[in-house]
Amino acid sequence: MEIIVPAVIAHGGAGPGPKRQKNLEIAVQKAASILSSGGTALEAAVEACVILEDDPVFNAGTGSVIRTDGSVLTDASIQVGDGRVGFVIAMEDTPNPIRVAADLLDEEINGLTSAGARLWADQRSHLNAKVEGRSPEGQIGDENAEITGDTVGVIARDNTGMIVVATSTGGCSYRPPGRVGDVPLPGSGFWAEDCLAVAATGIGEAITRALLSNKVYERIKNKGTSLEESMRWGIDTLISPEHSVGLIALGPNGPGIGVSNTDMPWATWEADSNK
Repeated sequence: MEIIVPAVIAHGGAGPGPKRQKNLEIAVQKAASILSSGGTALEAAVEACVILEDDPVFNAGTGSVIRTDGSVLTDASIQVGDGRVGFVIAMEDTPNPIRVAADLLDEEINGLTSAGARLWADQRSHLNAKVEGRSPEGQIGDENAEITGDTVGVIARDNTGMIVVATSTGGCSYRPPGRVGDVPLPGSGFWAEDCLAVAATGIGEAITRALLSNKVYERIKNKGTSLEESMRWGIDTLISPEHSVGLIALGPNGPGIGVSNTDMPWATWEADSNK
């Protein structure tokens, strides 16, 4: 009987920006500790993502960029290899949208947006920054949106073979309040099925037009190419070179891997198969 080795990979956004590698590794170690103690991939992915949302160096949750009207709006998504999915879009006063998205996994609906998402979250006692007397700090990005990494993402695999992808973002700098990027859109910013998952980061419009995460997933699954080869194919073939884009992926065995056409901090961990 094949032994499934737990693993996790995370990224801290595509594009130049503040140093984020060490901060990212803290989240990966949190997921590793959960998986090492027998926790599920769902727990590991969510808790690692929460750490990234709570760290203002990342453009997600607390550190989300400010929109053109001065608002701070957060998106998040989560998908399990068994087909369950949850996503939230343009939530106000929500430092941890990934927790709200995770609560949608076992609901009849898959996604919620804006004020409706916040009301649903309030009814389930999710952190409301306004009620708590604090708001996501927000950060002013550069007018050139290409240099603002627009996503954080985590993929985790546990010892049962369950795989989960979780992503979160504050969007892109200098974008209007109603703008929707790739993060909450299944197949664009993320895709997980069976024991294989892909997550994207970068310029959301380019990622969405390419349906990038799903296309890369399908290439790995159907053509049998490696994670790295398929991700490079996706970026080189489906994305114009002027757009900053990165990908991470994790399969049923082996460690995760990250590929990008720009700066993209990523970190991975895999349990020792000999233990």
